[in-house]
Amino acid sequence: QVQLVESGGGSVQAGGSLRLSCVASGHTYRSDCMGWFRQVPGKEREGVVYDRYGSTMFADSVKGRFTISKDNAKNTLYLQMDSLKPEDTATYYCAAVAVGSRCGSISAFSYWGQGTQVTVSS
Repeated sequence: QVQLVESGGGSVQAGGSLRLSCVASGHTYRSDCMGWFRQVPGKEREGVVYDRYGSTMFADSVKGRFTISKDNAKNTLYLQMDSLKPEDTATYYCAAVAVGSRCGSISAFSYWGQGTQVTVSS
């Protein structure tokens, strides 16, 4: 059974930084196909930074401000968020693709964490 547990969310002022962590456990997820997504109530979940066909995809709105990294020894995925803006306010989710699935579309992400709230005030 795969579990993804996020942490690191919180409240910060605009211009500040946060680092989210996602600890993964289990053996049926692809560690080479993970990502971060976010959702605001009433809106669809959107990809923030995620793996796709061997590349890392960034939402246009976060390019130059967010970076993703992995510590394979700790089974942990990180999202460093700098220069935060009020429009970054959302619940952030860590996600992974199952072993045997292609890393090619957002719909392939079948494992999800419980989410962590990020609130950016102006």
